[in-house]
Amino acid sequence: MKKHPIIWTNVLLFSSTFLLAAIAVPYYALTTGFTAVEIIAAILCMGYCGISITAGYHRLWSHKTYDAHPFLQWVFAIGGAFALQNSVIHWASDHRDHHRHVDKDDKDPYSASRGFWFSHIGWMLRDYQGDSYHDYNNVRDLQKNPILAFQHKHYLVLALLTNLGIPLLLGYFVGSIWGMLLSVGVLRLVLSHHFTFFINSLAHIWGKQPYTDQNSARDNGLLAFLTYGEGYHNYHHIFEYDYRNGIKWWQFDPTKWLIKSCSWLKLTHNLRVVPEDRIAQAIAKMQLIRAQEKAKLLPNAEQLLALLEQEYQLLVVKLQEYYQVKKELLQQKRAALIDQYHASDFALRYQELKQHLQQQQNHWQRLTAAFN
Repeated sequence: MKKHPIIWTNVLLFSSTFLLAAIAVPYYALTTGFTAVEIIAAILCMGYCGISITAGYHRLWSHKTYDAHPFLQWVFAIGGAFALQNSVIHWASDHRDHHRHVDKDDKDPYSASRGFWFSHIGWMLRDYQGDSYHDYNNVRDLQKNPILAFQHKHYLVLALLTNLGIPLLLGYFVGSIWGMLLSVGVLRLVLSHHFTFFINSLAHIWGKQPYTDQNSARDNGLLAFLTYGEGYHNYHHIFEYDYRNGIKWWQFDPTKWLIKSCSWLKLTHNLRVVPEDRIAQAIAKMQLIRAQEKAKLLPNAEQLLALLEQEYQLLVVKLQEYYQVKKELLQQKRAALIDQYHASDFALRYQELKQHLQQQQNHWQRLTAAFN
């Protein structure tokens, strides 16, 4: 079988930076030592690069989960060049293909079904895309953005200015050129690269699937910590147009926090979220599927499967009723009809449905737990 041509630029980039990070950085740390300023600078620059990818490249431009002020777009565009992960237009084109054809080896640019190495970094080392490498038909909307058009046209210059200029400038100010080149220039770049690559590889292999099993994406709290919230990948692949990845208040998603905080400063707006009922139904559906798989192995499988289906349908009905009334309640509040709401039978109906839903959910949890 004929192998695809090697992309030597990428091979040299990834191999040389990794070797420097694995050899030169520890050697410098042992012989000279990194100062607190150098370590803090590396952490801050890595955070800037990472957030530019997650909040900018990914959630803003690839999925359009919110709109951003031009100032914030420039911040993310520069930070993306600093992250050295290609232009927004190219990155988003690959990523949209990934979501459209996830796990399809012939169409998904970094299909996880081809193994960890391929999805993590191997897909960038050989020319697997061929003539389609510069096909940006799926990002025509982004090509109309003057900020992204500028970044795409001048990407190489921006990448050199940030990846060499920022470490050199910081090194000049603190009097440690080599220290900053190794910490901010090399170590930051390698860690930033591989933390991002974990989303394409580990987040499709390691973790749970609470929302869907129709693709390989997983939710993983540890990966979320390393990737600024992107580790809640199972949720993202079923609800890709939600600006959040970690939807629970306790889930680590600093990208979500940044986007929301910027909305208070009028830097972001039109933040898109998935309705609660759709999320609840997705969770219940997965619980049903797993319970059915276990029930099929039991002696009275037919009766158990019928019971599960019946209880699931009851739960879906109660979910729909509850969230419909909740939606109407919110509409009344927005219309400043709070007094009328409190004085009407609507309040009693809402509380009653809420109680019934809670009872049905508790019953459903106990039922499905019996099959774990």
